[in-house]
Amino acid sequence: MSAALKADRETHISPERFSDASKTMEHAMKSKLLHEADGKRTFAVILQTDDEAMRCLREFAEKEAIGGAQVTAIGALRRATLAYFDWETKAYQAIEVGEQVEVASLVGDIAIGPDGKPSVHVHAVLGRRDGGAMAGHLEKAHVRPTLEIIVTESPAHLCKVKDQESGLALIKL
Repeated sequence: MSAALKADRETHISPERFSDASKTMEHAMKSKLLHEADGKRTFAVILQTDDEAMRCLREFAEKEAIGGAQVTAIGALRRATLAYFDWETKAYQAIEVGEQVEVASLVGDIAIGPDGKPSVHVHAVLGRRDGGAMAGHLEKAHVRPTLEIIVTESPAHLCKVKDQESGLALIKL
C-alpha cells in the first residue's frame, strides 16, 4: 500500500458500550495514520465523550503493534483518576478528579512491557474551572467532549524491565 493511501486510512476501534446514569451509549475511538517514513509513523487518535482514554490508548497500541512512541494530547475530561507514586511505600496513591477539567498537558510514552505487550505510561496536568491544576500519573480518564491524541512512533522499540529498587517497570536502554 502506498504511503498516500496509508495516510488516508482511518481506523475505527470496536465500539464499547457504556452505562452511565441509566443511559447506554456506544462510542468508537477513531485513528488516522498521518505520516509514515523510515520506520516512523505518526497517528492522530481522537476520543469522544465517555471514551476511557487509557483503555483506548492500550487497545490502539496493541492493534498497531507500537513498541516505542511518544504520546501528547489536549482536550477535556468529565472525570479522571490521577496517581502519585509514594517512594516510601512503593505504591501509587489515587487522586480522584470528579469534575469537568481541561487537559492542559498530557505527555507519555509507549514501550514494550515486561509481559511483551505495549505498555502505556502517561502523565497529565488537568486544569480546573478556577484556574487551579492537578497533575500526576494518569490511571483513568473519561472524555468529554474530546481528547485529541498524537502518537509519534520511533523506528526502534523501547523495552521496560522491572526495577528492583522501586518495583516499577522502567525503560531500559
